[in-house]
Amino acid sequence: MEMKSQISRFLLACFISMIAFFMAWVWLSMTQALLVGSITLLVALWTNEALPMGVVSLLPIIMFPGFGIINTKTTTEGYANPIVFLFLGGFMLAIAVEKSGLHRWMAHHLLGLFPKSAKGVIFALALTSALLSTVLSNTTTTLLLISMGLFLSDIPRIQVRYLLAIAYGASIGGVITPIGTAPNLILLGLLGEHSLPSIPFVEWIMLVAPMALLMLIIMSWMLGLGLGSEPSAVSESHPPLTKAQTKVLTLLVGLMVLLFVNAPMKPYWNGLGLAEEGIMLGFALLLFTPGMNLLEWEEDKGKIPFHIMFLFGAGFAIAKAFSDTGLADLSAQSLGGLGSLSPWIILLAIAALITFTTEITSNTALISVMLPVIYSFTIQNHLDPMLFMMVATIASSYAFMLPIATPPNAIVMSSGIMNIKDMARFGFMLNLVGITLIVLFATFYWRYVI
Repeated sequence: MEMKSQISRFLLACFISMIAFFMAWVWLSMTQALLVGSITLLVALWTNEALPMGVVSLLPIIMFPGFGIINTKTTTEGYANPIVFLFLGGFMLAIAVEKSGLHRWMAHHLLGLFPKSAKGVIFALALTSALLSTVLSNTTTTLLLISMGLFLSDIPRIQVRYLLAIAYGASIGGVITPIGTAPNLILLGLLGEHSLPSIPFVEWIMLVAPMALLMLIIMSWMLGLGLGSEPSAVSESHPPLTKAQTKVLTLLVGLMVLLFVNAPMKPYWNGLGLAEEGIMLGFALLLFTPGMNLLEWEEDKGKIPFHIMFLFGAGFAIAKAFSDTGLADLSAQSLGGLGSLSPWIILLAIAALITFTTEITSNTALISVMLPVIYSFTIQNHLDPMLFMMVATIASSYAFMLPIATPPNAIVMSSGIMNIKDMARFGFMLNLVGITLIVLFATFYWRYVI
């Protein structure tokens, strides 16, 4: 039965992509129409999971050269983008955090800092989830904390708020660092491809962290509405750091110090000029060295998400194909009427479009397609491409309404204690809050710093 369902989903994806191809062929060239059909197939397969994510993510290497869209060398360059190795280093560090149990130590200490009421626990869970998501994947963070959220209360309506705090906190916190979520890395890769200045690790945090903190406060306040002072089962005891946890924590502190020193702070400091990809990967490789012995290759290599690395590669390949075939410029020209509007209105339109579109599709796939279009649009209309691409990237992570919008949403929905109505009720309001904050920060802060 499962095989029949898989075959049906695969054939449906092929059928949808054929329709997209023939519709595009009416207005576009053959190459551009083939690209539209190919991307539609990839998005459909990613969405309906007819094939494993890693397999789908490798299909561009076959399809793009096979259809004459771009050649094999150009396609595969995306899979070796330096950003992929930044992610590889980050995930090795995340595996060490999880393996040592450092995340549990962090969670216990953060929970102990806030009032033991339901409202206090909501903010503590949201903040814990956000901080862990800066180095762990949003999916991993939510999986690690969901059992804690269920344990801290036996009242269903409060459990719902706790789980939403974890899921939303993971999405909000994932944007704080460049390695926190996939769209951030896609943006950094495209900045390099278009010879735009990169955003250093520390500068990224300084740009996004204030907005994320404000978002966390508003989200926690919203989830706490209607709750009294119901107590929670927060443990008073804090487990001491183990030897392994101390090593990982020391390594993470050293990494952050080096990243901070390496970041340029003009006109006072030009930085060390080291590649952040090399720094991240170097610290990750220290985990395997004698004396550290925090990771073992044979034991831990299976935890490295190579399928996500292939997903990044596919995203870069899609973006490159969009640019090289002229489809990005053509799409940007179709938006030409927006160019006469005020920049803040264009920012608002982009943030709203990306936020609500992400509710029904992969944010990585969406950003891979939209960033080249936004880049071309801004160049044609003499706007700042970095600012508008940054807005689109952050907005792609701030989708809170539906279970399919983000992995954290899907994970907490799988707990069985909440329904879509609960998520959509809070999520819709948070979408509006996210759009508003992104546009405000872009207009009054980012535009002067980026």
